[in-house]
Amino acid sequence: MAFYAHWKSGKALTQPSGKIVCIGRNYAEHAAELDNPIPSQPLVFIKPGTSACSLDHETALRFDLGEIHYEAELAVLIGRSLTNAEESETLSAIQGIGLALDLTLRDKQSELKAKGHPWEIAKAFDHSCPVTPFIPLSEPNAFFSQNQWHEFTLEINGEIRQHGKTNEMLFTVPAQLAYMSHYFTLEPGDIVLTGTPKGVGKLARNQQVKLTLDGDLLAESRLV
Repeated sequence: MAFYAHWKSGKALTQPSGKIVCIGRNYAEHAAELDNPIPSQPLVFIKPGTSACSLDHETALRFDLGEIHYEAELAVLIGRSLTNAEESETLSAIQGIGLALDLTLRDKQSELKAKGHPWEIAKAFDHSCPVTPFIPLSEPNAFFSQNQWHEFTLEINGEIRQHGKTNEMLFTVPAQLAYMSHYFTLEPGDIVLTGTPKGVGKLARNQQVKLTLDGDLLAESRLV
């Protein structure tokens, strides 16, 4: 799939989709609600590009696979390659900003973790990463300034379920990108999910979801 800009800019972003790199437990209260320890360094896992889907008027999810839990996250679209980068070099590689749902087959994940097995099946299945349109960032350094913070919300059937603030992240976006790039190259079209705040829970068919960033509606969809 290709990703397009939000109406706010009108400019199309036509990067082909790449891998999706995710950060786990980047909000202390979310780690606590799942009874997980707070990490001392970024906890990284990867979803394939095939897990991405657009948050359209209707979004088809894999409810046939089991109980699906949502995790709303700030998402960044990579516009140029990053390899072994320093934090000061990372922001200029960001092409756009949006939101995404990191979906989890929670029962399957718990089962696999209890056995000491990898849990990609619970995180990397088809349509496990619905993504909003991306807003192009002409000045990513300004957007992610140390004096600037942003907030996002996930609303389900008119009720706010998650409310995240970037100043509550355990690891900043530049720190995340630099850490990842020391192990593998981030390429144009890759998406980085930067962690979810507290409030994760179960999804169901026919729910209406809304995702907002700094008060702007980025996507609204019915789950089917």
